[in-house]
Amino acid sequence: MEITVGRKGEASSLVEREDTAQEVGSGDLLVYATPCMAALMEGAACDALAPTLDEAHTTVGVSLCLEHLSATPVGLEVRAEAEVTAVEGNTVTLSITAYDEAGIIGKATHKRVIVAAQKFLDKAYSKL
Repeated sequence: MEITVGRKGEASSLVEREDTAQEVGSGDLLVYATPCMAALMEGAACDALAPTLDEAHTTVGVSLCLEHLSATPVGLEVRAEAEVTAVEGNTVTLSITAYDEAGIIGKATHKRVIVAAQKFLDKAYSKL
């Protein structure tokens, strides 16, 4: 299967206390943390791309330009929708929008690179 512009993916979760800025250390308030929203967005991107890859390959995130536009309290469902906007060699660019039950909470542009999984791990662990 080939990665094509327009390919979509999604991820969702319920905001729990452990997903708040206060708990993850990114702020003082009990609202959905930006780092958790970033992870949700990357999850949606992975959902869009994983079915197109063979078992030996995966993607790794290399950039995420994110805007957190609205706070979400504990107890609401959040979801991210990703769409491939460009494919240049092994680099895939996606546009991602995050929502809670009241509307848009964030937007991002995200780049992922297709890599050979074992080769990537070998290089990372060679640092030990």
